[in-house]
Order: sequence, then C-alpha cells, then structure tokens
Amino acid sequence: MSAAPVKKQKDAKAFAADFLMGGVSAAVSKTAAAPIERIKLLLQNQDEMLKTGRLSHPYKGISDCFKRVIADEGIKPLWRGNTANVIRYFPTQALNFAFKDYFKAMFNFKKERDGYGKWFAGNIASGGAAGACSLLFVYSLDYARTRLANDAKGKNGGARQFNGLIDVYKKTIATDGVAGLYR
Repeated sequence: MSAAPVKKQKDAKAFAADFLMGGVSAAVSKTAAAPIERIKLLLQNQDEMLKTGRLSHPYKGISDCFKRVIADEGIKPLWRGNTANVIRYFPTQALNFAFKDYFKAMFNFKKERDGYGKWFAGNIASGGAAGACSLLFVYSLDYARTRLANDAKGKNGGARQFNGLIDVYKKTIATDGVAGLYR
C-alpha cells in the first residue's frame, strides 16, 4: 500500500528532472543559434518586407544579410526574437521530453513482448502525442517570435513595428483578437 505513493513521488521527480534538463538544453542551443535563425527568417520573408517598405533592396545572400543587419542595427539585434524563441522552445522541448515517456508508458508496447512493429508504432505515436500536447501551449509564442525576428528597421531608419514580446501580443490581440496569435 505504501509503494504507490513512493512510485508516484519518484515519477514526479523524474518528470521534473526531464522537464528541467530538456528545457535548459533547449535554451542554450537556441541562444547559440539565434543569429543564424534571425538571418534565415529575414531571408525567407524579404519579399514581404520589400512590399511593405521595411527593406530597401533584396539581400544577396546569407553573408549580405548578416553584414546589412550588423551595419544597420548592430550586433545585438541578431538575437532579436530570441527571448520569445527560448520562452517557446524551453517548454516545447521540456514537454516533449517529459511527455514522451508518459505516452510511451500509456501505450505500453515492449519490443520483446509485442514485436518490433508495435513497439515502433507506439514510439512514433508517443512522440506525436507529446509534440501535439506541447504545441497547444506554445504555438502563439512561435508566432510572436517570427514577428519579432522579421521586425527589421525601416529602409530609411524607420521605427520597428514591435517593442518586444508583450507588444506583439497586445497589438495582435487588438487588431485580430486571440485567434490572430494562432495564424
């Protein structure tokens, strides 16, 4: 009778440890890759930025984009949107890491007992279920991160559209409602 509370307490500790390990490793890796991520987003969205006047002429490639961002905005803006990305990515990875084992235990397929096919399908399903659960919580942060990363200064030194993460939320909700955060 006393074994159940001990196991439950141990499971809670293991879940918390998995959550923390997954989240910290995600935050470190995303911060290290933030400049490359920002350049990628700027290159992907340059057509829209040209149309709206936020960019004077197209980037010629990755190195041109890096040079122009540093020349126009400085070094620090290479990490623009990183806070939202870490806030988004920490729980995404942490929840994926923690919930995958939960869902795996729920399916309860063992390779030796049930065969490779069922075990593999259970592994895929548990990963998918963990990913879907974490997206319910963090999708709006991905939207905000993308908006911040693409918010370059105007071609004539104009102001940015957003002043930070909270500002993205306020302005999006004011114009499009909460549903606007899930576009």
